[in-house]
Amino acid sequence: MKKDINIPEVKDVHIAVVQEEHLEYKTQDWNAYIINNSDADLEMVLIVSQGKSESKMTPPMRHTIAKLPARSYAKVEYLQEKVLELNNSFKVTFFKGNQMFDKTYLFRKNTINEQALQELPLMQLKGVLVK
Repeated sequence: MKKDINIPEVKDVHIAVVQEEHLEYKTQDWNAYIINNSDADLEMVLIVSQGKSESKMTPPMRHTIAKLPARSYAKVEYLQEKVLELNNSFKVTFFKGNQMFDKTYLFRKNTINEQALQELPLMQLKGVLVK
């Protein structure tokens, strides 16, 4: 029966963490974004994020984006410095056309840092990317 279930592969949808200046507080903050680098709109995007280690766990954060247009991106959440010491997962579920897609993106502990910055698709910024 499992062989009859078609689970499509997620392509051209990424989670990135970008370090940006907070204009009001004049601080450098880490923010998570979802990037839709595909030619199709994503609908009913649900994102559940959580940080975990052997001894610590953050409460799950839930986010909804009604529609993420093709070749666009949206901010998901702010990440506190202490959370970067944990494994941070982002479970993303969305509809593309009439088909549901699901993928979990994982940033391993301490991998979100200035040495890991790279060019990001669409954003014209540098950040840490999970494909």
